[in-house]
Amino acid sequence: MTHPPTLKQLKYLCAVAEHLHFGRAARACYVSQSTLSAGIQELEEHLGVVLLERNSKRVLLTEVGREAVARSHQILNAVEDLAALCERSALPLSGRMRMGVIPTIAPYLLPRLLQRLRAEHPAFQLFIREDLSQHLVDALQQGDLDLLLLAIPFPAEGVETLHLFDDDFVLAYPPRHPLGALELLHTRDLQGQDLLLLEEGHCLRGHALAACRLNSGELSVPYQATSLNTLVQMVANGIGVTLLPRMALDTPILAGTGVRTKRFAEAGVRRSIGLMWRRQAARSEEFRLLGEFIRQHGVPPSRPPSR
Repeated sequence: MTHPPTLKQLKYLCAVAEHLHFGRAARACYVSQSTLSAGIQELEEHLGVVLLERNSKRVLLTEVGREAVARSHQILNAVEDLAALCERSALPLSGRMRMGVIPTIAPYLLPRLLQRLRAEHPAFQLFIREDLSQHLVDALQQGDLDLLLLAIPFPAEGVETLHLFDDDFVLAYPPRHPLGALELLHTRDLQGQDLLLLEEGHCLRGHALAACRLNSGELSVPYQATSLNTLVQMVANGIGVTLLPRMALDTPILAGTGVRTKRFAEAGVRRSIGLMWRRQAARSEEFRLLGEFIRQHGVPPSRPPSR
């Protein structure tokens, strides 16, 4: 090998591996397709191997190409961490940070948190990406994000997590529903009910069922939704009941719907909210500082559900 690969060539390779299309990969890298193709060709020539199989219809990774992509992600992540190490050598919580947040947390916690962050750390630029947990974990491991705020545990390799706080689940039900008349509500009372849930892929679905010690086979699930707001509207129309994270109750999500909420009698009907980052990330101490800031200023205040 006469020339080592450049970071730009490795970035091009990872982009092609992600999109399996030279045109889309070029657009993702903000270069022309010819520039990206030439970079990949030079990389293959320098390494002396074929990384990609090309024809008129598709692009495939060779076996060595798949291994090269995995190593390339590691190298690019290490470079990102090196840049972050230098950036954080100034004041903590300064510079920029890319954080992924799941949709069942972002609208209920971020407005209050970001306002306080701007006030206390004006030099800190927090870029937010909202997406499903698995998509965010993939982006974290590929180096596209620095940090995640999500419900834990969530399966991922090579990461560290930090528990921040617990978020209770409450039952949301329409007026005059039989569950609302119960003096004490237990999770077993949900068996046989029309329980409305988020679609597969939303981790809140699995965490809610696990917290209530239920499985889908014990429930009647007439409909699924893509957001908590949609679930609330379905409850308001008498289609069923649902489980809401308590943090959502501090927003106008129930306003004008007539939907009531009720706590569960037993303890532990909750999800754990935490941070996740790549193991040995250069900014791990800064991530912990941000976690402490979230504990102090982002946790919703306690309020009783409606009756």
